[in-house]
Parts: sequence; C-alpha cells; structure tokens
Amino acid sequence: MLTTPPRLLLVHAHPDDESLWTGGTIARYAAAGVQVTLVTCTLGEEGEVYPPSLAGLAAGAADQLGGYRVGELRAACAALGVSDHRYLGGIGRWRDSGMVGTAGAASAPEVLHPRAFVAGPLDEQVAQLTEVITEVRPQVVITYGPDGGYGHPDHVRAHDVTAAALAGLPEVARFYHVVSSAADTAAGVALLPGFTGLPWALPAPGDLAVVPDEVITHRVDVTDHLPAKLRALRAHATQVAVWDGEGGEQSFSLTNGIAQPVLTRECYTLARGTSGGGGDLFAGLSPVEHRGADR
Repeated sequence: MLTTPPRLLLVHAHPDDESLWTGGTIARYAAAGVQVTLVTCTLGEEGEVYPPSLAGLAAGAADQLGGYRVGELRAACAALGVSDHRYLGGIGRWRDSGMVGTAGAASAPEVLHPRAFVAGPLDEQVAQLTEVITEVRPQVVITYGPDGGYGHPDHVRAHDVTAAALAGLPEVARFYHVVSSAADTAAGVALLPGFTGLPWALPAPGDLAVVPDEVITHRVDVTDHLPAKLRALRAHATQVAVWDGEGGEQSFSLTNGIAQPVLTRECYTLARGTSGGGGDLFAGLSPVEHRGADR
C-alpha cells in the first residue's frame, strides 16, 4: 500500500505560541519530512507590544497589531518549516480575547469584542477545526491541556475546540497536550544567575507555568533544532526578545521582562492513543495509521 508522509497538526491560540511552546518539535519533525499543519485561532490583537517603537500598533492605539503579527507568524513558520498554515475559520474570523475573566485582566467580560475567540459559538469553531482535520488527516494532534497551559482564556478555548473536534474523529491516532516540565525548567532557571549581562529579571517561584514531571509521557529532544526555534522567536519581535551572551548563553523574555531558559526538550502528555515511545510522538504508528495515499 502506498503511504504518504506522517502528518502533524498543531492548534495554537495566538501567533508566537507555536514557537514558544512547540517550536523545536515543529522544526524537528519538519526536517524529518513530516507534513506539519499549524492552525492559529486568532491574530493576537490584544497582545502587549515589546519594542517602544511599535507601541502604536496596540489595541488601545491604532489597533493594527493583529495585521502586523500576520507577517511575524509567516516568518516564524518559514523558520520552523511549517508546510501548511491555517487561521481557524479564515484570517481574522476570531479575535484575541485578551486575559478577560482572569486575574489582572485588561478587559471585563461585558466589553469583549464581538469577534473574541472565547465569545464565539463553540459548535461553529469545532466545525471549522473538524473541517481542517478531516482534510489534512493527521496522525498526531497537539494543543494545550484543559487549563490552557497557564490559564489564558484563548488557550483554554483552543483546548476545548480541539478536544471536541477530535471526539468525533477517532481515526486520529494520538492527541497530546503540550506542557512545561517542572524539573527541566528549574534546571534551566538555575543557570540564569550565571549569565553575565542578562538584561531581564530572574523568574521568581511561580512565574513560569510548569507541571509535575510524573504527568509527562513524552519528552522530545530538540537540541539540534534550537537555532530554528530561536529564529522563529526572533521573528515574533512584537512579543519576544532573544538574548545571546558572550559565552554562548541564550535566554528569551516575553513583554513581562522575565528571563526564561532555552530548554533542549519540549514535553507532552498523551491525552488519547497508545504510547509508542517517550521521545518520538510518532513512534510505533503503522503505515495504515499513516493513511495510505490510495485511501
């Protein structure tokens, strides 16, 4: 039976999430010939802006950040090797909801934008993602866990949409939640005080969202693909800054100005399917599960 290359589909809430959470994984599998499809749910219109020179793009000013981030995401996808990128429901259909409903939210629920992702009909969004998954026929799907990784409402909605879509698509072999290892993060953070010239604050306990390591089922080694991940992060210049030390040290920061370590593994929890191995998300999948081209 003829077979096509393995297919990986990722669902992320905003431009930059694909690089921050799964950039090394995307680059690793794309380099190995896997067809990578990325679905982005919003344009990230409500994000804060890192460089002061671009502050006028923000939602509270010219409200042009979403369009600008389209270009950033295009460059990041090129850096990572994404072969197929989609916006859920089409570009601009759903808007970044901001941190509405969470502690420190910038917006109250009653002032949500009418196109806010969390305000949209769940069934419509599920149908939109189902259409993409049915067309692409991935063996592996990745998004966040039920808490969205750190509680952002759009991340939580991305999980809910993905889980609901996959409930009606049993042919998808594996469904993973991307998570951050407490042990790996702690080890990386422990190195940061030794980075001479690091321009950001060191993370305090609780600043970086992590999960207990016992819930992690798969750890993907992305060491060889960190250059691609960091190129992608640099592409998201409105949201992320990357620092290179004179001794080869590297770190990055979001708009909160807190240093984060560059880790050599990206971690996952298997939410559906049977595990074929802790270091390869596709391990053990048969040619049939890889969907023959004669189907």
